[in-house]
Amino acid sequence: MTHLQAGLSPETIEKARLELNENPDVLHQDIQQVRDMIITRPDIGFLRTDDAFILRFLRARKFHQADAFRLLAQYFQYRQLNLDMFKNFKADDPGIKRALIDGFPGVLENRDHYGRKILLLFAANWDQSRNSFTDILRAILLSLEVLIEDPELQINGFILIIDWSNFSFKQASKLTPSILKLAIEGLQDSFPARFGGVHFVNQPWYIHALYTLIKPFLKDKTRKRIFLHGNNLNSLHQLIHPEFLPSEFGGTLPPYDMGTWARTLLGPDYSDENDYTHTSYNAMHVRHTSSNLERECSPKPMKRSQSVVEAGTLKHEDKGENENTQPLLALD
Repeated sequence: MTHLQAGLSPETIEKARLELNENPDVLHQDIQQVRDMIITRPDIGFLRTDDAFILRFLRARKFHQADAFRLLAQYFQYRQLNLDMFKNFKADDPGIKRALIDGFPGVLENRDHYGRKILLLFAANWDQSRNSFTDILRAILLSLEVLIEDPELQINGFILIIDWSNFSFKQASKLTPSILKLAIEGLQDSFPARFGGVHFVNQPWYIHALYTLIKPFLKDKTRKRIFLHGNNLNSLHQLIHPEFLPSEFGGTLPPYDMGTWARTLLGPDYSDENDYTHTSYNAMHVRHTSSNLERECSPKPMKRSQSVVEAGTLKHEDKGENENTQPLLALD
């Protein structure tokens, strides 16, 4: 085991070997071969090329070096092409801060039975007068940047659950093909994370229509990991066990506290009742902001999911519901 695998559990090291082709004996050579490819793209500014950073791209592409370099190049190219998105890319940026406080994204404290981190999005909480879609995307990308520092998550990956309860047609009309494409490029094509599944819950018909719009932008591998459950939580629980889910998704955990992840990034001074102040977050260099900004970012009451069921209870599939509840494709 090299120092790059320090801190990993023996089970995770074995998983990396079996699933990702990670070999500690040639780890440094694999990294160096990716680094040597940088000269082939003089048009891109590779702002970080240390071993630990390159390793996450190798893990995301199962140690296929050419694919890992392509992802590395796309990571920096995406940032070059969208400079405004990554200006002041910190938790104390006003737009990112508002999105975090409003629960975009939610991040469960515990991991699932595969060691994956579970991210939540309650779509109806999107107040379009308060948060732009771009700021929500920035908050999600920033959150992933923080989470991916954990080598265990580089190997085990992530799960995303989107609850579409009470998401109106008016809200959906703001999800234009161009901004959806921006999100897909940022998450699917340019970020070194392993997504084990994207789960839609309680989606209305117009979300199916949106999926049709974005489908051409999705890779086959991504499409295989998208599941549309409708209100059939039984099919969700077949993939994510109820003991790892909050009650909004029929799980045995308490309802999700929207401030959980925001408190992690904004610091111990985060308060649900008082103005928000935050202390430094080392990885993101969070800075103090003015009291005016704190008042501007104070949270609004959150809508709650309509999928809440009694803890441990499953919703059963109704006849005629198959089209809504079945996964689009099975997982690999």
